[in-house]
Parts: sequence; structure tokens; C-alpha cells
Amino acid sequence: MLGTLGLIFLGGLFFGEISKKLKLPSLIGMIILGIIIGPQYLGIIDNSILSISGELRKIALIIILLNAGLNLEINELKKNGKSTILLSFIPATMEIICFSVIGPKIFNISTMEAAVIGSIIGAVSPAVVVPRMIKLITEKYGTKRGVPQMIVGASSIDDIFVIIMFTSLINLHSSSENITNGLLYLPITIILGIVIGIIIGYILAKFYEKKEIRASFKTMIVLAVSLLLVAGENYFKYSSLLSVMLIGMAIYKKNKIATKELAQKFSKIWLGAEIMLFVLVGIEINVNFALKFGLPSIILIVLSLIFREFGVYIALLKSNLNKKEKLFTMISYSPKATVQAAIGGIPLMMGLSYGDLALTMAVLSILITAPLGVFFIDFSYKKLLEKNNGID
Repeated sequence: MLGTLGLIFLGGLFFGEISKKLKLPSLIGMIILGIIIGPQYLGIIDNSILSISGELRKIALIIILLNAGLNLEINELKKNGKSTILLSFIPATMEIICFSVIGPKIFNISTMEAAVIGSIIGAVSPAVVVPRMIKLITEKYGTKRGVPQMIVGASSIDDIFVIIMFTSLINLHSSSENITNGLLYLPITIILGIVIGIIIGYILAKFYEKKEIRASFKTMIVLAVSLLLVAGENYFKYSSLLSVMLIGMAIYKKNKIATKELAQKFSKIWLGAEIMLFVLVGIEINVNFALKFGLPSIILIVLSLIFREFGVYIALLKSNLNKKEKLFTMISYSPKATVQAAIGGIPLMMGLSYGDLALTMAVLSILITAPLGVFFIDFSYKKLLEKNNGID
């Protein structure tokens, strides 16, 4: 097991750097490494790693959500508040609708199964998008009307919306409960998740104010509490992942010093979690299945992207952005990676009949949209966004 972990981290760094040299996101190289060393080819992965792969990916997802909450600047979202809110759910909803309607016609799956896969594919990737938007903010491209700030905020909330949809849909589909009763209980799980996250985040923020604790200990406490919350969802019905993000947001609101320390620590932790996440996704992909269903999967992914871009267009209809800024937002809202890697293997881990299809589509969506998204964002931002030479 230790040797496998060493191979994953060292190999992930090496393949990630190769991807960067090729002007591709590093995560592409990590996925490729996973495919190579996985059971489909070299088969040099310890089975003990495979047995806890789902839990490791869930830890990575928790780190993503804590990071998002700790870095979500609410005041910056006010420049395009309405558009930010609409962007956080309309594009993803359009993709889920596309999968629900077209998926059963292409694959031998039910509408509910197609909706679950659509909720996996529906999220935009902060791991790809946010660093580029921060670069634009630094260079002051599009900041006059808050375009990059809007994309950062909306993409973070978009992930939460998609994760809630995925969790709700897969629980409804795999549960023996009546679907109508499950739908009626859904708002309660969301409200409970919000309340629990805010209360715990507020308590931690106050605790950090009164106690002099090293930043490393603060980070361990937040992470441990988040792990317990997610584990507790197996016994109590609440949206634990929503609670995790709300913890970060509550700490951000109440304790700026602790927020800064925690954000720095979790950014460093994410460097290792990212490698683990994407290499494990590569390891679990069924290459033969992907080759067999690759073309129809790609067709459905492309169709869903068209639906998604239409959703972005709808969300921006009443905004103050010009045509070029709207086009740039549509481009920036296409890359997928992090959430797909974190939740794409869950149906397979649960033993659901469409598990291989869900994971295959998650990986293909990453391989298709992440490189193209990076290329078009970097290629277009100077042409589509105005450089703000004044003071924001």
C-alpha cells in the first residue's frame, strides 16, 4: 500500500508536469497515469487502495468544498448578483435535462439513471477555472463589470447545487423509499444542512478567536469536524456536503484571520488531494467499456454542452455584460474536472448497473472539456474582455 501511494504521488507529479509542458491541465496527465498503472494495463496497484478509493475521493471533495467556502467573497458577487445566482443553477439544470431526455434514447438506461449521470456531468470545474479568473483579476481584465469575480463565485455555488442534485437523485434512485416522500423530504435535508453548517462554522470561528491555536491545529479541527459531518449523513438525513461548505463560509464571515490561515493550509493540502483524486479516477476507468461506448458518450457530452451554453445565455440575458463578455462567460463555464472526478465513481462503488457508464462519461467529459476550456480561455480573454486601467 505504501509503495502504491508513493507511486501515485511521484507519478502524478511527473505526469502532471508533462501535461503542463504540453499546455494541458496537469489533471489530464494524472488521469492517464491512473489508466496506465491500473488493472486494465500494468495492474501494479495494491488492492487495499482500490478498496478505499471511494472514501479517498470523498475526502478530496470535502477539501474542495471547504476551500470554496473559505474563498467565496460575497461582496464581490454583488456587482452581478442576479446573474451569479442564475449561473449557479440554470446551466447545470439544462445539462441534467439534456441527459434525462436524450440519455435513455442513446443508452439502455432509465430517465432517473440518466438524470443521475447528468448531475455528475453538470458541474463546472473550479480547479480549472478559478486560477485563470484570479489571473484575470490580477491583470484587471473584465474587472470593471466584475466578469471574472462573477465566474469565480458562480462556479463555486454551481458545484454545491450539482452535488446536492446528485446526492438527492442517487439517494432517491437507490432508496427503497417512495420517491414522492423522498422529494418532499429533500427541502428539509437542504435546510438542515445549511443550519448545521452555519452553526458549526460560527462556533469554530468564535473558538478560534478566544483560543490561540496553531494554524495547523485549526485546519485539523475543521477537517475532522467535516469528516464527522459527512459520516453522520449515513445516520441522519441532512445535506452534509452543503454543511461543509457553509462551515467555510461562516468562518470567512466571522473570523478573517482564521480564514486566511485555513485557506493557505487547505490550498497546500489540495496539492496532494488533487493528485490522489485524478489518479484514482484513471485507475477505476474501464477502458474496454469506454472504447465500446466512447462515441455515443462523446455525442451526448457535446449535446449537453450545447444545452449548457444555452443555459449560460439565459442566465446572462438581463445582465449588464456586453456581447463579448457574455461569450467569454460561456467559454469559461465549459471546463469540467474536479466534481466529476470526485463523484463520477460513486454509482460504480454502490454497485449500480450504470456505474461504468457514469464513470466513463465523467472521465470523457474531463478529457474533452478541460483542455479545450483552458485553450479557449487563455486564447480569448484579451480579445473579449476590456482591460481596466483605472481603480476598481
